[in-house]
Amino acid sequence: MFLSVILTILLIFCTSFSLSAQEKPLLSKETQICLSCHRIYTPGIVQDWQKSRHSQILPEEALKKPALEQRISTKDISPNLSKVVVGCYECHALNPEKHKDNFAHMGYKINVVVSPNDCQICHPTEVNQYSGSKKAYALGNLKKNALYSTLVETIIGLKEIKADKIVSAQATEFTKQETCFACHGTEIEVLGKKEIETTVGKIEVPNLSNWPNQGVGRKNPDGSLGSCAACHPRHSFSIEIARKPYTCAQCHLEPDVPAWNVYKESKHGNIYFSKYEEWNLKEVPWKLGQDFQAPTCATCHNSLVVKPDGKILTERTHDFAARLWVRLFGLVYSHPQPKQGDTSIIKNKDGLPLPTTFAGELAAEYLISEEEQINRQTKMKTFCNGCHSSVWISGHFAKMDNTTKETDKMTISATKLLAKVWELNLADKTNPFDEAIEQKWVKQWLFYCNSIRYASAMTGAPDYAAFKLGWWELTNNLQEMNDWFNLRTKQK
Repeated sequence: MFLSVILTILLIFCTSFSLSAQEKPLLSKETQICLSCHRIYTPGIVQDWQKSRHSQILPEEALKKPALEQRISTKDISPNLSKVVVGCYECHALNPEKHKDNFAHMGYKINVVVSPNDCQICHPTEVNQYSGSKKAYALGNLKKNALYSTLVETIIGLKEIKADKIVSAQATEFTKQETCFACHGTEIEVLGKKEIETTVGKIEVPNLSNWPNQGVGRKNPDGSLGSCAACHPRHSFSIEIARKPYTCAQCHLEPDVPAWNVYKESKHGNIYFSKYEEWNLKEVPWKLGQDFQAPTCATCHNSLVVKPDGKILTERTHDFAARLWVRLFGLVYSHPQPKQGDTSIIKNKDGLPLPTTFAGELAAEYLISEEEQINRQTKMKTFCNGCHSSVWISGHFAKMDNTTKETDKMTISATKLLAKVWELNLADKTNPFDEAIEQKWVKQWLFYCNSIRYASAMTGAPDYAAFKLGWWELTNNLQEMNDWFNLRTKQK
């Protein structure tokens, strides 16, 4: 069988001269061998790659472009990589000594998982920025935080009724992969080898746990954190895809993080959906007003944006919170952005791994200073000033700040009520998420407050601020919590 596979590869390789004369010198011989099989057995991947920028420009040519036009941040790259296009082998054979998922394949040593540590050969600045972000630590921020882990297990743990009580069991790994950890990421471990049946015969490959997964905080077999493909899906790794809001919509949607839903209703979203076909979503640098006329998620959070005259409005960053001063999504209240992406280290005055106490007091030593908050907001206002007047911008941020404070007050009311419930033993606070009154409290800050804040921050989505997961639900939920409390205290 192995001999027939080799003969097949040789036969296909001989036919690879169908590549144009211009294309052949750009491909390494290793990548040509990869393509000789994969263009038949996984043609979708090959076609996707052939349309990518990776397949169309040499790294050494990319380095010659003006600084603002470069999509490669290294200043030096080895000759064996710089003079061929970035193909299959150039990505899947890097750093083999670090990859536990490395295996012998058709005479070469190949890694199954391409990690940020591999991407940094060409993109070190981007990887360095991302590696310090909350996204990179998304898996650890869930698993290492006992409260967050309890919330996850409560949500996805299998439930059944026994003796008139609802009991839960630990969720399976498959359930975890398809729920919270689908976005946050999983730990991919190598559990030895396994033999798989393919169209060309049996092949021995690494046996990977929790695979597939492309969560933003995925822990890879080489020890690195994250997946570049979460936003730049393989094998095109397109900047156009990353700039469109659909990419962020994979995870940032209602009820807990309703950014996508709010964006669709916002004025910016209206302009995007009406005009995006006329925009240039591939250009670098991205010119405001010329290439696009309204922001997408990437515009505000991480893209390099310049004025038509080339003056920089905002630098590129792959730390998606680096421009933000306030964290709208909080457990339990909004708060200044954390100083670092690993939020599992936070301890508040209650001794809990949260950025605020239940009374709303900040764990300030783990959060950015007031000076840094002002600095970031000032930079964001300068960016907004590319389209809007200073009066408009100041009014927008004043409304947003007020809305954030008002929603926090509503959560404080709900939290004080829940504290009374626990004090009177009307609920067991061992798990603060598993009883009906506790789950209504969770809805208060996780669903309704977030909806209102996102609607306020993202230039208007009035339905999400008012009736759909907004003020109506926030008020009604608090009323129902109070009614529940009054009824139970009377019964007691």
